[in-house]
Amino acid sequence: MKLKDKIAIVTGGARGIGEAIVRAYATEGAHVAIADVEIEKAQSLAAELGGKAMAVRVDVRDAASIDAGVAEVVAKLGGVDILVNNAGIFNMGPLSEITEADFDRQFGINVRGLLFVTKAVAAQMERQGRGGKIINLSSQAGRRGEAFVAVYCASKAAVISLTQSLGLELIKKGIRVNAIAPGVVDTPMWDHVDSLFAKYENRPLGEKKRLVGEAVPFGRMGVPDDYRGPAVFLASPDSDYVVAQTLNVDGGNWMS
Repeated sequence: MKLKDKIAIVTGGARGIGEAIVRAYATEGAHVAIADVEIEKAQSLAAELGGKAMAVRVDVRDAASIDAGVAEVVAKLGGVDILVNNAGIFNMGPLSEITEADFDRQFGINVRGLLFVTKAVAAQMERQGRGGKIINLSSQAGRRGEAFVAVYCASKAAVISLTQSLGLELIKKGIRVNAIAPGVVDTPMWDHVDSLFAKYENRPLGEKKRLVGEAVPFGRMGVPDDYRGPAVFLASPDSDYVVAQTLNVDGGNWMS
């Protein structure tokens, strides 16, 4: 097992890609803290996984919640070796409809939350003195802009930039920071995305989702399990010489 006895925190780990990563890490021998605001879903998943997982309520928008959540994991599991910054949200609309509140919410979770969870966990890793792995979830949307998706694209571009800057800083402390950039992934969130495209591009429900799936060179949308292997790789010793990189896992949608 590649992650035997490692201790991992996965934010937004109760569903979607986060859930798939939680399951993969548990299979590979890690003890996993499912950090999520949806604590009931996190508890249900932890109960299913048994002794390999615990649930902890963390709101990444709240510094006190972050600090308390990390402290609880350390107290119960003994430390942190791996962090997956998976928590994120999506919204879209034309420039004329962008509000300060929506901007603050998307950046608050996708960027600010990621940064301050990383700060708390990196400090713990430094105290432990055994290095660690930090994996951020960006998006193909962080690689290029898209009409009506300005704020989300900007937030995911910021994740790539943070991955580079923090990766270069923290490698001096033995902490490897990298990211994964998913493409279009068939999760419940994409049903929400599809409904927004239907509204702003005047499409029937389901059409955008069908079209983007057909456009993927691999031939289909991604599914959460497509992210198990990359997430295990970036958390394991196999990736020790990989630093400050963002790995595209998108079926060939984007080349960089």
